[in-house]
Amino acid sequence: MEAGLPADRSRLRRPDVPRAGTGIVHLGLGAFYRAHGAIYIAEAMEKSGGDWGIVGVSLVRPDQRDLLRPQDFAYTAVELGPGGEKPQIVSVISNVLVAPEDPKAVLDVLSVPTTRIVTLTVTEKGYCHEPSTGRLNRDHPDIRHDLASPGAPKSAIGFLVRALERRRAAGAKPFTVLCCDNLPENGRVVRGIVLEFAGLVDQGLAEWIEAEAAFPSTMVDRIVPATKPEDIERLADRTGVLDLSPVMHEPFRQWVVEDNFVDDLRPDLGAVGVELVLDVTPYEHMKLRCLNGTHSSLAYLGYLAGHETISDTVADPVFAAFVRRLWSNEIVPVLHAPPGVDLGAYTSSLFERYANPAIRHRTWQIAMDGSQKLPQRILGTVMESLTAGRMPRGLILAIAAWMRYVGGLDEKGQPIDVRDPLAAELRALSDGAVGAEEKVSALLGVGKIFPADLAGHAAFREALVKSYRGLIEKGAREMTKDVTNA
Repeated sequence: MEAGLPADRSRLRRPDVPRAGTGIVHLGLGAFYRAHGAIYIAEAMEKSGGDWGIVGVSLVRPDQRDLLRPQDFAYTAVELGPGGEKPQIVSVISNVLVAPEDPKAVLDVLSVPTTRIVTLTVTEKGYCHEPSTGRLNRDHPDIRHDLASPGAPKSAIGFLVRALERRRAAGAKPFTVLCCDNLPENGRVVRGIVLEFAGLVDQGLAEWIEAEAAFPSTMVDRIVPATKPEDIERLADRTGVLDLSPVMHEPFRQWVVEDNFVDDLRPDLGAVGVELVLDVTPYEHMKLRCLNGTHSSLAYLGYLAGHETISDTVADPVFAAFVRRLWSNEIVPVLHAPPGVDLGAYTSSLFERYANPAIRHRTWQIAMDGSQKLPQRILGTVMESLTAGRMPRGLILAIAAWMRYVGGLDEKGQPIDVRDPLAAELRALSDGAVGAEEKVSALLGVGKIFPADLAGHAAFREALVKSYRGLIEKGAREMTKDVTNA
């Protein structure tokens, strides 16, 4: 029991309802999926039936399994709205496996024919790819391990390919791979990474996957702040039972899915509000750039300015004006709206979501893994703006703020706990350079993040140096005000 949590409560238990058979295995069982995809799937089964129960897989640590197992894998999802909290118990997960403890058990459940869909939320870094190119990072230590150890993979890609290899050998159909992470054209990207890895194993396997498997693209949207001890305590006081692994989420949710599944086998997602479409790309671009791009921008600048959460940040009129300028002047002009979507109304609704005081989404949490997020969230918009002859100074300031952030010291000289797979490399590059121009040049040289044509764009580089220097001399809030008012 963690300090400060109520010890006099009985533990949450699974409701006394029939269990569905396992149809879905989910890799990377974190808070987002439990607050989003798992709820949709539970609702689809309640509405239309089907054996679509979920086995979760933790790829790194046993924490989630250890918290959920005493609750028979049930948990509470708590909607945080301006009018109060609404809890519901979710019991669609039947088991959680921990891959490092028993990789064979994970391969076994992925290999059985009853597993028809594998969903993933392993974050951008979990695909072991180069964000700037979308290609498999063959030098990644997990990829090297998985190529050498077919029976005990570590990476999501290794598990997918080795399980598909087993299914092909057994004469079984492949499963559908449904990526739920914030990657542009995520189905196409994951398909390419899987095929590249499979080709290194067996070219015949790669050809079979290419011909028979399905990798639909998706767009997922719901703000899910990290659960804090006080959330657990408050929920226990309200319900009278102790749930050590609840998830908190905003009222809004959206899931857009390319309707492309092996043998058309899937839950009745359309019955519960999932948008099943032919082309997800416009929705992905809209969400990645309008929501995720501004979330990251506010995270780095807001953190440096001393704001703890996104709602705190947009409560500051300087940042409220800044994010509206990003949408109207820099992001929307290079977007193609999905059919029937008014981008002005969409961004207005995003601002309302950001300002929801019940959602304590920490800037530090959003700032994690920036090296993996910048290419799809911000750099694409910057490159398209430059091509169109516009200088996106707000987004350039956000990139400069990321560069300042990964340097590891805030505006008061206090250390920043930078969580990023390239944290040590980025810190070394920043520390090894003197002055704004050298630091920007060093970080732009990281080809895993910045494409060569962008890093070599003279006007972009000059604007980035100016922004970085301004952050040092004036601070994040004043620079944000200057850019907004320019």
